[in-house]
Amino acid sequence: MKAIYNGQIIAESDATVVVEGNHYFPAEAVKREFFSASDTTTHCPWKGAANYYNIEVGGEVNKDAAWYYPEPKAAAEEIRGRVAFWRGVEVSE
Repeated sequence: MKAIYNGQIIAESDATVVVEGNHYFPAEAVKREFFSASDTTTHCPWKGAANYYNIEVGGEVNKDAAWYYPEPKAAAEEIRGRVAFWRGVEVSE
């Protein structure tokens, strides 16, 4: 699977985990040079607290376009150490 934003591959892996229709990429599959930490957090009742990343490619910033669960609840342990995408990031094979 590939995550693409603004024509650039920002993550690539053949070992994603799909939860609620979202592909969670292993952290090591993410090209860190395109990511910066966001102050945004949200909470899911069964997954726990999520943190976000902003993505910047070609001078275009996509705020909070990636998220991860640093300490997922037991029911979502399979997504620990993984990153998922939305907000215009194309995820495809």
